[in-house]
Amino acid sequence: MITENQYFDGNVKSLGYETTEGKSTIGIINPGEYTFGTAQKEIMHVIDGELEALLPETTDRQTFKAGSNFEVPANSSFKVKATVQTAYLCQYR
Repeated sequence: MITENQYFDGNVKSLGYETTEGKSTIGIINPGEYTFGTAQKEIMHVIDGELEALLPETTDRQTFKAGSNFEVPANSSFKVKATVQTAYLCQYR
């Protein structure tokens, strides 16, 4: 089953799907700053564009370009800033 998701007044949209390894979403983030909460561990892969992320328990933003990824623990929140439309794959584990 494919699910459709949209957040932040349509500025973040994704399609969700499930494999034997777990749920994932693939989507697009419009330029802007957003705060996401997690229920499960998330592995964010930047496919195209770039994200500046402020991860839990850190004080400095890190830049993640296409081809890179970062992990966010379960039951936490993180902030991202996109200056260009950015495509991502998020794996929930």
